[in-house]
Amino acid sequence: MGEANDSTFSGFLLLGFSNRPQLETPLFVLILIVYFLSFLGNGTIILLSWMDPRLHTPMYFFLSNLSFMDLCLTTCTVPQTLANLQGRVKTITYGGCVTQLFIALGLGGVECVLLAVMAYDRYAAVCRPLHYLAIVHPQLCLWLVLTAWFTGFGNSVLQTALTMILPLCGRNQLDHFFCEVPVMLKLSCADTSFNQAELFTVSVFFLVVPLSLILLSYGHITRAVLKIKSAQGRQKAFGTCGSHLMVVVIFFGTLISMYLQPPSSYSQDVNKSIALFYTLVTPLLNPLIYTLRNKEVKGALRRLLRVTMDSRRS
Repeated sequence: MGEANDSTFSGFLLLGFSNRPQLETPLFVLILIVYFLSFLGNGTIILLSWMDPRLHTPMYFFLSNLSFMDLCLTTCTVPQTLANLQGRVKTITYGGCVTQLFIALGLGGVECVLLAVMAYDRYAAVCRPLHYLAIVHPQLCLWLVLTAWFTGFGNSVLQTALTMILPLCGRNQLDHFFCEVPVMLKLSCADTSFNQAELFTVSVFFLVVPLSLILLSYGHITRAVLKIKSAQGRQKAFGTCGSHLMVVVIFFGTLISMYLQPPSSYSQDVNKSIALFYTLVTPLLNPLIYTLRNKEVKGALRRLLRVTMDSRRS
């Protein structure tokens, strides 16, 4: 940014929740607990998917990638937020802000594509069970995951560059708890109409398109489930699909309200609350909804604990 090259530029001031100091300590405790639980849940999924041969399937390959991505996303933003909530100096260096913006934006894009890939995987498993392993073969799984990561971070390179070249004219106070594109655009003293139009277009690609594909996949899944004669089978399938869709709605709903809303339509406090949801709550919900309710994961966890206990006894 314009002032970033000035030798006197010391970084950005992250205002966070400093306008409501009474909330800072309760938020610190809450965010720390959620971060710990999220780290534990996602770490468990990665460990089980790697160690248990029975979980070496496309579904758990995608889930372990999602868990790794969620771990990175929370670790990118939460430690800085916790430090600012308890510290008097609520600053982040210019390099730290660029890094945080690049990583958070890239991982957000990866998750959007990956959730669409996972919905396709569930569609193939439910609607084409006899051909599932032929459709979702290992080479396709790897190609889809690599596409998600390259697409997400390719977009992040472009967005970060376009955002950080904008002039600041001495402004360095970010009314947020981490560096994010919409907030950075508000900080600039230049005309940002091109950036906003470009961001809107990219957001449609990463938010509306994947969400449409996910809803289409689950529409086909619902139609297939309705043909199940067993009432118990239908109830189980709908319960699983419903919980998956809940995570999708929360994640995409919060991001759409942040990136596709008209400028200044929400107060910044609302925007900060929305950002807390998709950087903290969704990474916690993913392991709970997708796997920790799953019999296969529970079985893998019991087997791992049994092996651990046996090794200690011996």
